[in-house]
Amino acid sequence: MHLSGGRITVRTFETVLAQIEQRIAADGLTVGDRLPGERQLAEQLRVSRSSVREALRVLETLGVVSSQVGRGPDAGAVLISRPDGTLADLLRLNLGLTTMSAREVLDTRLMIERWSAARVTWAPPAMTEALAAMDLAASPEEFVTHDIAFHVALTDAAGNRLLSAVLRALRDALVSNAVEAVRRLGHTDDLQADHRRIHTAVEAGDGEEAVEAVTAHLARAYPGLSPIQNVF
Repeated sequence: MHLSGGRITVRTFETVLAQIEQRIAADGLTVGDRLPGERQLAEQLRVSRSSVREALRVLETLGVVSSQVGRGPDAGAVLISRPDGTLADLLRLNLGLTTMSAREVLDTRLMIERWSAARVTWAPPAMTEALAAMDLAASPEEFVTHDIAFHVALTDAAGNRLLSAVLRALRDALVSNAVEAVRRLGHTDDLQADHRRIHTAVEAGDGEEAVEAVTAHLARAYPGLSPIQNVF
């Protein structure tokens, strides 16, 4: 998804989620069966492989499939649970986001990240790696790519897979605004200071400080949407 005139438009991979669910049902796949490979699914659904790949990542986050790395008969995604209710709920959320404002999306992101920050008591490697990568970013777009990875890693570490999947949807809705924020500031020093504050608090297991750091960071990144309400 991305913002368009303050509203959200649905990205291709989100419609691919629905098509993959339909294929699972139509083909009568059961737990343990292997889905077609990325290339085959892309051809069958008439979409790009990148859209298929992103949809499969969401399904893996939700615990619907398990992806296998490699080539040959053992490569690809294996169905480990029927999507049913959980995926259907996520798809309804995706459809609902098409009518939601940037304010509503940011409030939801804030709730998820504050909830996560309060519960994470260690800094996962993906979070630390993203922090270092942002220091080396050569463009606003590259910086935001690692910025997104940093925040997703924080939510992943909290252990709620559905919230992780929702954040991945929300982060795509706000990516263009994040790039604009970097360009508006003209540098990333303040944003990186925020990230280091979040990382230090999480690493120390200081949930209260981590929550405050996340809140201050999002207020800095999206001043046009301030004031950010206290959502707890």
